[in-house]
Amino acid sequence: MTIERPGVNIIPIHGKTPKIHESAFIAPGCTIIGDVEIGAESSIWYNCVLRADVFTIRIGERSNVQDGSILHCDPPRPGDEDGSPLVIGDDVLIGHMAMVHGCTIHHRGFVGLGAIAMNKAVIASDAMLAAGAMLTEGKVMGERELWAGRPAKKLKDLTDGAVAGMRMGVVHYTENAKHHAAAIGNVQKS
Repeated sequence: MTIERPGVNIIPIHGKTPKIHESAFIAPGCTIIGDVEIGAESSIWYNCVLRADVFTIRIGERSNVQDGSILHCDPPRPGDEDGSPLVIGDDVLIGHMAMVHGCTIHHRGFVGLGAIAMNKAVIASDAMLAAGAMLTEGKVMGERELWAGRPAKKLKDLTDGAVAGMRMGVVHYTENAKHHAAAIGNVQKS
């Protein structure tokens, strides 16, 4: 029996076409639009939308954007000549149903399930934005900090164990993406 699955929508706009490294996993049901770059071994999971129709989205290596997340950016405009590109470093974890908009997430940053990060906010290396939190515009998290709440505020510094757990999550998603890619390949062939 053949299992039908939705494809991945890659949509060029304004002369910009998404650039996706050949080793990146993009799950069926995703829509990737415009000036998006996705690095090696990164993974974009089922039903995510990455819309870079007005500015840029850059995702480093081995980062993952989990199911149902929305990523967008804001263009330069009068009074904000730099705009709000979305910049995601290497080894970043973005949890299910997150909304990440025009912010910067440094290497090994973490965005929890259902969290929101807004324009010009910064999530530092090894920092964690808790599930359901809202990091408002321009807020800057320090390295190894845990922020939670709406609006998000610093709760504490992360332990070595918590940081190690985030790094294990990156390894898990990088490996699991390979299994999903293989499974999807098998479905397409049947």
